[in-house]
Amino acid sequence: MPDDSPSNPRQPVDGRSDVSASLAPPGSHAAVVADPGTKAGQRQAPRPVGPAVPDFTPPPAPGPAMIEGRYVQLERLDPDRHADGLFAANQGHDWVWDYMGYGPFADLDAYRGWQAEMAVRQDPFLYALRERSGNGIGGLAAFLRIDRANGVIEIGHIQISPAMQRTPAVTEAISLMIGWAFDAGYRRVEWKCDALNAPSRRAALRYGFTYEGVFRQHMVTKGRNRDTAWFAIINHDWPRLARAHQAWLHPGNFDAQGRQRQSLAVLTGP
Repeated sequence: MPDDSPSNPRQPVDGRSDVSASLAPPGSHAAVVADPGTKAGQRQAPRPVGPAVPDFTPPPAPGPAMIEGRYVQLERLDPDRHADGLFAANQGHDWVWDYMGYGPFADLDAYRGWQAEMAVRQDPFLYALRERSGNGIGGLAAFLRIDRANGVIEIGHIQISPAMQRTPAVTEAISLMIGWAFDAGYRRVEWKCDALNAPSRRAALRYGFTYEGVFRQHMVTKGRNRDTAWFAIINHDWPRLARAHQAWLHPGNFDAQGRQRQSLAVLTGP
């Protein structure tokens, strides 16, 4: 992006260097504002502002009832279709709820009731993940914290049953959701997790999300403190990452036993 700052370096005013101009990042624009230290009649120092986003239109809210891929089908959450299968897939594995804000559930009725409450919400907007290999419903994922005005959306509420973990279906589900968001016009896709959730942090980096830091004492979850690790992909990152995802998901990347030939972390790395 071209630098719109003046071509001639600014001269010091009253013996002071122009700190505001020197700190302007490449590609930023300069806005003329009053410098508290300038005297009447002296030049005002430009200060950096972000580049204009002239063509941005708020994107639509999530809404497709189904998103289809080669390995997985994302279906709008429906407890009548999804609660029984997913409860069974998670049964006996209470650890899958360790970093979630809910669960484990005492019985199918309790889980069905939770799904019924979540299924009518527009934010979070939940999908059930169905493996196309015939293994049935194996997980959940959602769009949430949907900020259309700024083009920001988060992917979360990711809960994957043990049988579905570490399968191409899971990777494809997240890839499809990221792709849908950018195709719809979002500028930023976020991933957040408990800072102690090492598998989720590794997954974010594997997909190509950039680590942006930890919000300390961000939440109280199940009576415990939660520091939250933040990650994001922006729209300018996605074309390269999308090619990496497609290369990893290609059938040729897996041998006869279904083992990957090249890791996604390598493909999405710098």
